[in-house]
Amino acid sequence: MSAKGRYAVMALADLAAQARPGPVTLYDIAERQDISLSYLEQLFAKLRRHELVKSVRGPGGGYLLAREPCEMPIADIVMAVDEPAASTHCTPSQPLSCRNSEVRCLTHDLWEELGNQMYLYLRSVTIEDVIKQRVLATCGALPVDEAAAKPPAG
Repeated sequence: MSAKGRYAVMALADLAAQARPGPVTLYDIAERQDISLSYLEQLFAKLRRHELVKSVRGPGGGYLLAREPCEMPIADIVMAVDEPAASTHCTPSQPLSCRNSEVRCLTHDLWEELGNQMYLYLRSVTIEDVIKQRVLATCGALPVDEAAAKPPAG
C-alpha cells in the first residue's frame, strides 16, 4: 500500500474518532496526524469524489464522514486514493504471461494471491474497527512450531 492509502486511512480514522458532532477541519487533522495540509487537501478531494466524505463550507465548516464508520471498509478508502497496487511485474495486457514472456513467472500466483488476500483483509476491516482497536483480533497469532524455532544442534 502506498503512502496515499496509509495517510487517507489515518485521516479518516482521525475524523471518525472525533467526539464532536460537527465537521472537522483538515487543519485540525493535519496537526493531530502530522500530515501536510496540502497533501490532505488532495486526498480529501479524491475521498469526496468517491463519496466517502462530505464537505461543509463556511464558518464552522470542514469534513464529515459520508457513511457510518462501521460501513466504511479500509479497502474503499485505499482504492479511492490509490491506483490498485500490482503485486507482480507482469504485463497487464497479457494475463497469461509475464514480463513479455510466453509463460507465467514461477512466483506469479504467489504475488497475485498475496494481493488478493490483502484486499480481502482490508475489505473485512472498517474504520470503526480501527478506532475501537479491534484490528488485532481480526488476524490472530500464528502458532509457533517449537522445532522450527530451535537453532540447529551443532
